[in-house]
Amino acid sequence: MESSNQTLWLVYDGYCPLCSAFAKRASIRKAVGELQIINAREEHPLINEITQQGISLDEGLVVKYNDNLYHGADAMHMLAMLSTDSDWLNKTSNLIFSSKLLTKILYPFLRCGRNALLWYNGRSQINNVKQ
Repeated sequence: MESSNQTLWLVYDGYCPLCSAFAKRASIRKAVGELQIINAREEHPLINEITQQGISLDEGLVVKYNDNLYHGADAMHMLAMLSTDSDWLNKTSNLIFSSKLLTKILYPFLRCGRNALLWYNGRSQINNVKQ
């Protein structure tokens, strides 16, 4: 899939309420370019690209920017570095996730929360990468 340097792609789990809320509120600086948000549960060429790279969407969200794929904690850190302070959610996430170390420490707890919410709501994992 071809992407422009002026597009940031955010791939999230549409069945996870926290992931969905975060994705819908995400905003990036105008200098970065356009933000395209993709539900990992839907068909899209980028989902195929991610799967072909062996990246599990059950292990974290994915950001594609400047033809590079960032996964999990690295994706959250990248978003924090490129996003705006447009509202309290973006300000808070920027403050927390602009630290690469803090992001690496906290991201497994976010993933655990996602898994708990999926289980509670009777939803399955994405399973884009078969074990």
